[in-house]
Amino acid sequence: MTAGWLAVIDMQRVFADPDSPWASPRFAEAAAGVRRLLPAFGDRVAFTRFVAPGEPEGAWRTYYEQWPFALQPPEAQLWQLTDEFMDQAQHVLDATTFGKWTPELARRATPEGRLVLAGVSTDCCVLSTALAAADAGVEVLVVADACAGADDDSHAKALQVLDLYRPLIRVTTVAELLEETT
Repeated sequence: MTAGWLAVIDMQRVFADPDSPWASPRFAEAAAGVRRLLPAFGDRVAFTRFVAPGEPEGAWRTYYEQWPFALQPPEAQLWQLTDEFMDQAQHVLDATTFGKWTPELARRATPEGRLVLAGVSTDCCVLSTALAAADAGVEVLVVADACAGADDDSHAKALQVLDLYRPLIRVTTVAELLEETT
């Protein structure tokens, strides 16, 4: 088994549905990478969900004025994990922020000091989570081919930015990560 925890970021219907304004065009490719990673982590997998706050505050008010469709309760369909991951998600962590480096995720990742990130979107929630975890002193691995961005260019740019944070953050692939464990 691979050391550390795998955080699967926001593999939700709102990002999978091609008709959603927040659709990630390569969601299916990211999901395929996530499926390959899951067995290597056993029960050390946390799935996260981005959910809208009950009442947006501060700059989030302006954000949700731009995206009013998203002001739905956490149990709404758009916030659910996609069907392929719903049954596999033993640990689900909700956050009303882009970054998923919450106290709950920190408690899981810090004992071993390593967090592997996969999911969507590379240029938003994955990036925000990686930077916060690295600042907390956790080794972060971002699995490029198990992530997807808002578009290909944004995905590539986010990976380039993340790679600037070596050795705190390392961009890797599913094959490279799985090879490390054998």
